Amino acid sequence: MVTQVELPLPSGKPLPSTTTYSTLLWTLAPFVRCTLPLRLEGVRNIPRTGSLILAANHLSHVDPIYLILAARRQLYFLAKDEHFRTPIVKHVMAMSGQIQTERETGAMDALGRACDVLSSGRALGIFPEGTRSRKAKGPFLQSGKTGVARLAARYPTTPVFPVALIGTREVMTPAVHRIPRIWNGVRIRVGKPIHWADNHGNLQQSRAKRTDLRAFTDTLLGKISQLGAP
Repeated sequence: MVTQVELPLPSGKPLPSTTTYSTLLWTLAPFVRCTLPLRLEGVRNIPRTGSLILAANHLSHVDPIYLILAARRQLYFLAKDEHFRTPIVKHVMAMSGQIQTERETGAMDALGRACDVLSSGRALGIFPEGTRSRKAKGPFLQSGKTGVARLAARYPTTPVFPVALIGTREVMTPAVHRIPRIWNGVRIRVGKPIHWADNHGNLQQSRAKRTDLRAFTDTLLGKISQLGAP
């Protein structure tokens, strides 16, 4: 018997106000892109409008910042509630498009908030591994969770872009660096998108086969791995 998995639905909650984020994106971000030792490849694959998912490997705390610089458009991310416990950090997180998710309510609540982003025609940044890689040697990529596949199945024609972040661990190594070493070079490669509809049809469904979700996730992680190869 093939096991099927329930797909998420939008929560209906409003997205955080990001006026300051938008202002910085169009004023400061171009200067930062020109100043940092940053090499971007394939970023023209990313549409400037419409819903999409940027799915990247996760090596460092600075990964969302570099992903925003590569996207050249406003990205929303899902963030654990523990990052919102102090007033200053909470303000910064909300201002930068981070959406608070409650650990107690589980993955479906977090994916519901991701659906809010996609339903509104916005761009979602996500790390399929679910957490920063703890591997000490390359390739650093861990096995991916199927959350991104569930979103792709719910929005079958929404493009999912594989993204390889290369060098961000040297910029800020977890548990080692307190201040980012922004002088270290970073390369970001954006691949061509994949769509759930390519193999499973473009009609929205309420459930998907677990095997199909796993296959989509493995395909996506494989493309990220290929992009990250020397």
